[in-house]
Amino acid sequence: MPLFDFPLEKLQTYRPELPEPADFDAFWEQTLSDARSHPLNATFEPTDGLLRTLEVFDLTFSGFGGQPIKAWFTLPKSREGRLPVVVEYVGYGGGRGLPVDRCLAYASAGYAHLLMDTRGQGSRWGTGGDTPDLALEGDNPQHPGFMTRGVLSPKTYYYRRLMTDAVRAVEAAQAHPEVDPGRVAVTGISQGGGLTLAVAGLVPEVRLAMPDVPFLCHYRRATEIIDTAPYNEISGFCKVHRDKVETVFETLSYFDGVSFSARARAKALFSVALMDEICPPSTVYAAYNHYAGQKEIRVYPYNGHEGGEGVQHMERLKFLRQL
Repeated sequence: MPLFDFPLEKLQTYRPELPEPADFDAFWEQTLSDARSHPLNATFEPTDGLLRTLEVFDLTFSGFGGQPIKAWFTLPKSREGRLPVVVEYVGYGGGRGLPVDRCLAYASAGYAHLLMDTRGQGSRWGTGGDTPDLALEGDNPQHPGFMTRGVLSPKTYYYRRLMTDAVRAVEAAQAHPEVDPGRVAVTGISQGGGLTLAVAGLVPEVRLAMPDVPFLCHYRRATEIIDTAPYNEISGFCKVHRDKVETVFETLSYFDGVSFSARARAKALFSVALMDEICPPSTVYAAYNHYAGQKEIRVYPYNGHEGGEGVQHMERLKFLRQL
């Protein structure tokens, strides 16, 4: 895939002023207050992960609406004192899978690690998920996938639930007695990167944020310059529901990583791939250039949505040393 978006020189200064609802902050304050009215009920059940150097726990905690959310929680067996924790979110269509899939690196490097399952997802790649989307609010027709589920109102939109789950995952990690609640990092790739930005903007206690090739940013531009999944779920819906276009983008404005970035204070390490036709580089830079905390970005000029892969993982481990 050749370069298709703005040249790097323009990307580095691309800072669009996006329309933001006047009640953005009030909406999220009320959403999180409602979620916190339910007991967190974080339960850590030891499980045999078949890993000699790590302890693995099957975690359940209360997310949006008090509904149970699954996660893997992993600790190094050799440890002294309370540990910093890395809370990780999964890419679009994936679930938490098995502990051996994604739960090794951070705990092996000496951190506590929480990998959150993604409600309703887990059937597109990987080894599955274990959390149903119990709150199927909103009965509008939807394009296959999750991007337009409940999209005619911010109150019923799917990502209201998922982003709330992501915030509560941080609180579940902080609740474990082996975790230092003041040393929290959040990370994820693609959809996980978008959730990372949401949590960084909603949870002031987060110290480090590491969004890689983040999804869920600058939705309208994404739908106008690419026709790849998952953003094409939005354009596909709007193609059929011609009279609902502005309603759709009004809803999406409550869930844009650009707005969350403008509220984030954690130190951040971004990554972007300049040939990424899933999460176009201009949508990533829109969030990066609005990000309010200290920040740096790794640029992969000839890569697509795979981004930096193992190279970027090494960059994250280096960045985490600040914890």
